[in-house]
Amino acid sequence: MAAERGAGRQGLITGARYAGINPEYEDSVSAVNGVSDDALHYPAINHISASVATTSQESTAAMTMSESQPEPGNGDVLQLPPELIDSILGYLSPVELAVVAQVCRKFRQHADADVHWQRHVQANVPGNTITSPYPCETFRELYICHDPYWFIPRKKIWFSDRGLPGQMIVVQYDQRRGVIEGYQIIAVSSIQDYEAWVSDQSVFIHHFEPKVRLHRDKPVIKFSPLGRINLARSDSGPSTFAPKHQFFSEQQMHMNNVSDPRLSNIILAKELTEEMLQNVMTKDWPYGFVWPPPTFPTSHRVSAVAAGIMPIQTQLLSRSSPSIWKPSARSEISEQCFRLRQWMEMGPPTLGVHLGEELVTYSTLDPKLYTPTKERPWRGIWVGDYSGHGCEFLLLNQPDVEGVTDVPLERMESETDAEYEERFLQERVYKGRLEAIKLTGDPNVPRGEYTFIAKDLGEAGFVEVAQEDPFQGARVVKSTGHIAHTGFYNDKYMESQLILISHNRLAQYWVDFGHISFFGRVDIDSLLKA
Repeated sequence: MAAERGAGRQGLITGARYAGINPEYEDSVSAVNGVSDDALHYPAINHISASVATTSQESTAAMTMSESQPEPGNGDVLQLPPELIDSILGYLSPVELAVVAQVCRKFRQHADADVHWQRHVQANVPGNTITSPYPCETFRELYICHDPYWFIPRKKIWFSDRGLPGQMIVVQYDQRRGVIEGYQIIAVSSIQDYEAWVSDQSVFIHHFEPKVRLHRDKPVIKFSPLGRINLARSDSGPSTFAPKHQFFSEQQMHMNNVSDPRLSNIILAKELTEEMLQNVMTKDWPYGFVWPPPTFPTSHRVSAVAAGIMPIQTQLLSRSSPSIWKPSARSEISEQCFRLRQWMEMGPPTLGVHLGEELVTYSTLDPKLYTPTKERPWRGIWVGDYSGHGCEFLLLNQPDVEGVTDVPLERMESETDAEYEERFLQERVYKGRLEAIKLTGDPNVPRGEYTFIAKDLGEAGFVEVAQEDPFQGARVVKSTGHIAHTGFYNDKYMESQLILISHNRLAQYWVDFGHISFFGRVDIDSLLKA
């Protein structure tokens, strides 16, 4: 096998740190033999129905309650025990609570009770027990101060289309100050060591021990209750959520960052309908400027123009067809995406001169995609080694396999523990496809693209079980790696092999490059606690 791997590399571009083609040279892409990319492309496009969904008539519980007149006998509800009334109100959303509070004084006393609003605040900050509404006096005030942006800390993980590299942030609520903040997640690997592979001395293994952290010195988004507390305390407080209240889809964020002269606004997004997606999304990059791109398995997408890629279109987006991309009512708000508008101002704000303006779109991930299970143990957020490009973050997606059930595998009477475990691996784990999608990218292969794909972890893709260190005992399967020239030009897939070291660590053997790089799982929750 060593002779076969070494053959064919003579005369190719080489480097001191690479036994084969040096991936850090731009001409290397042309020297690599591409492999077929059939069945590698984006299943999301195929799932867009050709039929156009008809527009449904939308009605919210809030509007129904506010427009209807009280029926005779409705006052009997107030004769119920207070505990029972509070229990009933516990099923209502914040908007519905606000409408109930307008019925009468007694209903307002129940609807404004902190027990209800603390529950709604807590529901939006998972993993963080909320005990105080500081700096507000009540949890109702706190909820109003950050409305309608509570979905951002609830979703927690967000990735953007900013340029080719993109950006990934993690958002959390800090109850010490009552603020919602989002920080960029970064990784640095200071280890530059490499060694020859025992199985093939012409292949180099590049060691990788990244340090992952949040860049807390400079928040990307920040919502502070200061300045909005007076709104929450106004006499018309309950009507804050009512349909008659004026809706603003764009709000300024007060970052208080002396080192960054840019101003930032957050803009709520509106989901593209199936008809719009069918008209604008394409199979080729940049996919009709929708976000997230079709590599991500989601049916929820919005219009987007990546800052730095098409700057003119970025500036025109907010001026053309605002009804397509900008919500005009609370019911149209997308809780899967939002945008940030950033710029610098020269002179008085009244002049309205924006310099260096950019519009960046963020999207979140369905927790199912990054939550590992016993049958799909490699799902998650990962960080990978990309040599001269540094560390990049990935979503490892293990789609469910059609025909494979999640019903627990029954153990046979005569099976030993080892035999049962081996049968479980073969029948439930080593099945289907494993794909790595870039959450952040580089000038060659940008964010939102596949970086490698193993089409079958089972017998169809099986290569061997590694016999030598440092991968002894690891399963090796066929894969394809994604490469391109700068600017994502002339992209192709090359032959590679994926080494399944453990559920928290993988290695990718780039055959023509003659080197092996590592990937490790990222623990997002530990970053939030740090």
